[in-house]
Amino acid sequence: MIEIDGIPVSAPPRTWLDLARELPLKYLIAMGDQLIRIPRPRLEFRSQPHAYKDGLRLLIRQHPNVKGVEKARLALEEMRVGADSFPESFLRLAMRDAHLPEPDLQLRLDPQDRWSPAADLGYRRFRIAIQYDGAHHRTREQQSRDNRRDESFVNAGWSYFKVNADDLDEGFENVIVRIKRAKRRSA
Repeated sequence: MIEIDGIPVSAPPRTWLDLARELPLKYLIAMGDQLIRIPRPRLEFRSQPHAYKDGLRLLIRQHPNVKGVEKARLALEEMRVGADSFPESFLRLAMRDAHLPEPDLQLRLDPQDRWSPAADLGYRRFRIAIQYDGAHHRTREQQSRDNRRDESFVNAGWSYFKVNADDLDEGFENVIVRIKRAKRRSA
């Protein structure tokens, strides 16, 4: 339990565990990805994740009889730091289900430069970058930043994929076919 304005509420990790009995596995994984991701302090006014995998592992061990604990254990093994949204997690899981290798998350074009453009997911060894564009990418300012990022990857010779809600609605099937094709070309 934590307190917010003097009111006791369930902490995010415990809420995740409690929801394990209700949520489908992929939603539990995506929710868990959000718990363990590194926040952006300028946007979220916090610098630490809501949880760490070791802490969630301990929580699961401390509550062995909670309904859904086995599903939580499975979800924990599939959770990754770096997914900034549920759709990014769903895309990563769809790629896994399509037998693609585990992608890197928040893949920087130049890994040595913290200001280098980054794609949401990708494969450095295949020079494939994938960006999920959600609703916040519709602003003029964000589109300008996105265009510069996109051009950086394309100009560096990467295969670059922009994914959106239409792709999410169809289970990412078409984009996965295109990613597999690009992977074969670069192998």
